Amino acid sequence: MPQAAHVPLLDRVLFEFAGTPITLDRVIAAIAILVLAWVLSFLVRRDLTRGMRSRGVTSEGTLAVTNRLMHYAVVIVGIGFALKAVGVDISTLFAAGAVFALGLSFAMQNIAQNFVSGLILLLERSIKPGDVLEVEGRIVKVREMGIRATYARTLDDEMIIVPNSTIVQSTVKSFTLLRDSHYRLRTRIGVSYDSDMALVRNTLESTAAAFQTRVRELEPLVILLEFGESSVVWEVSVWIDDPWRMRRLRSVLQEAIWSAFRAQRITIAYRQLDVHLDASALEALGKRAA
Repeated sequence: MPQAAHVPLLDRVLFEFAGTPITLDRVIAAIAILVLAWVLSFLVRRDLTRGMRSRGVTSEGTLAVTNRLMHYAVVIVGIGFALKAVGVDISTLFAAGAVFALGLSFAMQNIAQNFVSGLILLLERSIKPGDVLEVEGRIVKVREMGIRATYARTLDDEMIIVPNSTIVQSTVKSFTLLRDSHYRLRTRIGVSYDSDMALVRNTLESTAAAFQTRVRELEPLVILLEFGESSVVWEVSVWIDDPWRMRRLRSVLQEAIWSAFRAQRITIAYRQLDVHLDASALEALGKRAA
């Protein structure tokens, strides 16, 4: 009797899946791919954590979410290659996954925008914790940067949550982007038209020069800004090195100007309205009063 052909162990068919014979060597290859994907995920997440920490990201929540998403991405790709190594046609699965991903992207559009914006901010490092920004007309100090939103504190000592997409897609003024954090502190003051303008300028210049918390390397600036309806408006500006204290230091500067004007008897103007009546109107009012 003829003997049956000897089939190598690795080529033996274990079972069939959707008409595809699954051999032992394919199963071993798939397992090896899954193990490699798991190891690759560990290495990628380790390097990603180190990189994010070196860029100032210290939030454990942000690190955990980013690592988990990266792990899922690497493992899903590994599963796809493992199924292909076994011989399973994954084109149908990818097509179904694409449809599902498209529907999910419409449902989670804002979340996806904030997530991508968070990655951009973390990679660029144009904004980092401790920076002072002006976002949508509000001065804030960045406290913590998350993968979805940035947590900041306002000048009124309130914590706000700013979506990362708002920072990336809108114009944001940064007071601390450059190597120095110098900020020009400005204040306006109106004086009476009867004032000695030379004395006003000298008083403002001496007061600004004596301002203790200004940056000494940068000279203050005093300019006559405009001739207003009830006053001559001057602007005084000095440089400070901490923009977060701008409101408090502006108060100190204005108090110093007030005291200096009182000492020099310079009148700080206030809004006035002069009403002129002609003779006929005065005569009519007099008759009515009588």
